[in-house]
Amino acid sequence: MYRRTLVVGAVSAAVAAASPKTTSARTIGMSDVERLRDKFTAVIASDHKRGGQLDIEQRATTLADTALNLQNAGSATQRVRSSLYATAASFRSSAMWAAIDGRRFKDALAHMREAQLLAELSGDQAIKFRIWSHAGTLYRHMGRPADARAANDVARQLHLTRRDPMFASLGLARQLAIQGTAHELRSLPRTFDEARNAMDRADPGAPRPVWLLAFWDEAELHSLALSAHLAAGDWVTAEYHAHQCLASLRPHMERSRAITTSRLALAQLAQKDVEAATHTAMKVKAEAATQHPRVSRMLQEFGAALRAMAPGSTTAHIWTEHTAAWRTPA
Repeated sequence: MYRRTLVVGAVSAAVAAASPKTTSARTIGMSDVERLRDKFTAVIASDHKRGGQLDIEQRATTLADTALNLQNAGSATQRVRSSLYATAASFRSSAMWAAIDGRRFKDALAHMREAQLLAELSGDQAIKFRIWSHAGTLYRHMGRPADARAANDVARQLHLTRRDPMFASLGLARQLAIQGTAHELRSLPRTFDEARNAMDRADPGAPRPVWLLAFWDEAELHSLALSAHLAAGDWVTAEYHAHQCLASLRPHMERSRAITTSRLALAQLAQKDVEAATHTAMKVKAEAATQHPRVSRMLQEFGAALRAMAPGSTTAHIWTEHTAAWRTPA
């Protein structure tokens, strides 16, 4: 109770400071929440198309403030207020994800803390899962696998994962990626099978939040397996999962396609398949290669490894010319 009082006080103070004083109160209803949820769907779509961009992070942050401002804009039922907190937490978690994807880790940590407070106020298990699961990903990218595992375990221990195996599947898949970072190669096949089995048990028609429906499927399971095996140095299995992911990736997942293609190129190059790896890397669209921080970083690593492996080769020259074209004004 004491902790909840502190949380309520902290968020209420922030809302009061951000909210203009109103002279006449109005009733806030679920229609107001639904309008915000439509905007959240648009944020999710932007993320899958262009991920990691600062403007996505800023828009999500602004919309989180908008949801909080409605708390002081009029009277509302407890259901509406809880929904507003959940919606604000959803936007903050998207801001957090955009910052993670853009490798702005300090900003991501700040968004995480705000999102966690709002999720506690909402009581919404699905958004709590998303935030803690993202926290695991954040710590994984920061090179802190122990913290990543602890955060992901919080998500996996929520009652929601026992009620809906689809959430359990995602939690296991992100554990798989963490195990790869920790070089726990022997654990990877078992965790992958557990994640896929949980996905197979899930009711495909069960109601789920838009953020989960928009991305979580067999392709993304293979994407996380690719990440795990690449981090663990198992290049052959990493390449297998990359091909499986690309074969079933939904068309709107442009960000995921660029990341998976870049990882595939790295896995092929690690096997000394220089020409195939370069051909793969050249499939990444210029927009993702130059504007998505994670993709840009992977392709820079690819170029450095290629030049070290085949210095002065025709393939290295082709890659250098290809990347130079990205920087040439149209």
